[in-house]
Amino acid sequence: MILLRSVWSRIDRFLAAILLTVAFAAVMPAGGDVAEAVSWLADGAIVLLFFMHGAKLSPEEALVGARHWRLHVMVFLSTFALFPLLGMSARLLAPGFLPGPLWAGLILLTALPSTVQASIVFTSVAGGNVPAAMCSATASSLFGVFLTPLIAGFLLTQHGLEISARAVLGIVVQLLLPFVAGQLLRPWIGAYLTRYPFALKSVDYGSILILVYSAFSHGVVDGIWHQIDAGDLMKVALVDIALLVSVMTILIFASRRLGFSRADEITIVFCGSKKSLVNGIPIASLLFAGHAGLVVIPLMLFHQMQLMVCASLARHYAARGVTASDPLPARRSL
Repeated sequence: MILLRSVWSRIDRFLAAILLTVAFAAVMPAGGDVAEAVSWLADGAIVLLFFMHGAKLSPEEALVGARHWRLHVMVFLSTFALFPLLGMSARLLAPGFLPGPLWAGLILLTALPSTVQASIVFTSVAGGNVPAAMCSATASSLFGVFLTPLIAGFLLTQHGLEISARAVLGIVVQLLLPFVAGQLLRPWIGAYLTRYPFALKSVDYGSILILVYSAFSHGVVDGIWHQIDAGDLMKVALVDIALLVSVMTILIFASRRLGFSRADEITIVFCGSKKSLVNGIPIASLLFAGHAGLVVIPLMLFHQMQLMVCASLARHYAARGVTASDPLPARRSL
């Protein structure tokens, strides 16, 4: 019994919850009406997340976050320059390592914008600069609607792409409007969230688990995992994890060399190392029409890996705490 307690105390419980969610989705994936309900639940969780963060953050903190241009440049360059450079380098060094559709999916992955909700959640959990994370991740998602098809099309030698305005409208409706609504209602509910931080932490963690279940269920129901053999799947996983670790290592090293505070380093690492599955699936459908099945596998694997790795890293950052020299008060959620 003592041994079991010791082992349990060393397990990252958030990471364990993500693994259990993945296992549950593999055994009981959401399909049909249930999948639609889970999709609505995920959308609602994202709206609630941004509403509560809008109510929690003071306008002064949000303004400081928007003005942090050096941090935003780091995230932007990592998302739309470093990732594509590493992806194309891997393709040139080992062109026969993966089949063509999987390489195409990997190149598309490197051109995608950062996730918004996951970047903010993990930054919040780790004790980073949440206002800057909200500004940087949201800007990445907005710019990505235009930049991702152009970058991916250029790298894949495809041309004549059309960009739908619906994606931009969706970002505004689902992310920015709830945040603004939270800011407007902050005088009435901001004090409550400060007094009871468990409410915001529950939404943080809950939204990630819902997104993991929804994304993995989608792949199981569509039968994507049966279109690739175990060897190629393992190769994709190795390339994905190498890409993720390389980007995180470069960002940590660059952040410290450039003199960023610990809270800003956390924000740069979590915002600059993510790729959006929500944006990637529609863009893959646009670029590859009805042949996007295998193309999205690198993205789906990367999506799961980034959540698991970032959950562990966020726990590590939170356990070490934030130094007193940080310019912004960072909330520790763990």
